[in-house]
Amino acid sequence: YGPDFLCRLIKYLQVVGMFASTYMLLLMSLDRCLAICQPLRSLHRRADRVSVLLTWLLCLLVSIPQIHIFSLRDVGNGVYDCWADFIQPWGPKAYVTWITLMVYIIPVLMLSICYGLISFKIWQNVKLKTAHGPSVGLGSGSRRGMVFARVSSTRLISKAKIRTVKMTFIIVLAFIVCWTPFFFVQMWSVWDTNAPQEASPFIIAMLLASLNSCCNPWIYMLYTGHLFHDLVRRFLCC
Repeated sequence: YGPDFLCRLIKYLQVVGMFASTYMLLLMSLDRCLAICQPLRSLHRRADRVSVLLTWLLCLLVSIPQIHIFSLRDVGNGVYDCWADFIQPWGPKAYVTWITLMVYIIPVLMLSICYGLISFKIWQNVKLKTAHGPSVGLGSGSRRGMVFARVSSTRLISKAKIRTVKMTFIIVLAFIVCWTPFFFVQMWSVWDTNAPQEASPFIIAMLLASLNSCCNPWIYMLYTGHLFHDLVRRFLCC
């Protein structure tokens, strides 16, 4: 029932949310990767803030096509709806494929690389500590210092860092599980004219993407100190 401005604004913000959710997750994973792979790097809060702001700016910019594609249109019998206007027949295919690449395929590939590097670095540090652990107490003071400096890189991967990596990994896993069916059926719907778009599994797969936003707060709560345990304790008391 809203005007054309509201139609365009809602469609724009829907895509901004998709891009922001994905790219902020990617930025967080890159930060975890740097924290594990380069633990001695200096922390630059200003640079981190700039990275977050630039990521949001990128999300706002790449979502602009939505404003031009969607508008309030007469869909028949005097009924107006917020409808998309694509160049036929390749317009919908090109746009949905572009969104899938930018929001799902490329980010998932980059996330896989990040966690591959994180896993390799943790395995490398554990192996190093295992190999040199017994020799820390042997030899001269300078040799002990050199060995300890090498082995201490494992200790730099603290329990807090490992817990944060685990949390981010679970968030990434939830992202993949929730968004994979959505993009699969989206691509299916535009590339196959006989796609069962009215079937219940098809519709549920499209709605499953919204579950990702519902999962994240619970994941954060599980990995944030005693918040979850306090909540369970209060619930059991009630």
